[in-house]
Amino acid sequence: MVQFNTARLDAAFAALSDPTRRGVLEHLGRKDASITELADRFRMTLTGMKKHVGVLEQAELVETEKIGRMRICRLGPRRLEDEAAWIERFGRIWDARFDALDDVVEDLKRKEQAHGRRKGKRIRPR
Repeated sequence: MVQFNTARLDAAFAALSDPTRRGVLEHLGRKDASITELADRFRMTLTGMKKHVGVLEQAELVETEKIGRMRICRLGPRRLEDEAAWIERFGRIWDARFDALDDVVEDLKRKEQAHGRRKGKRIRPR
């Protein structure tokens, strides 16, 4: 069984739980941006955006670099491979459960059809 670093998973999922932070990641996936640009784009204060970027940095999803008076943000070194594997593991579990449920439903259908056929063959008293 694969072992996951729970602290990293917690940090990543906490970072991804916020729609603004997911939006920041999507934006940085297209191009690097300063914190000021991100704050303007998401219509929030610099302080608010700095907090969001800080959460993303802590999860290693974003890295920043100070260039002159600006802090430029770019996607970080983490590629969310562990998180995707963790989610996929549960996907396989749910797939197996749904497959088992399909088997139960099919079995019930067969029994219902067999019961219906037996009913039709009975001779009714006159």
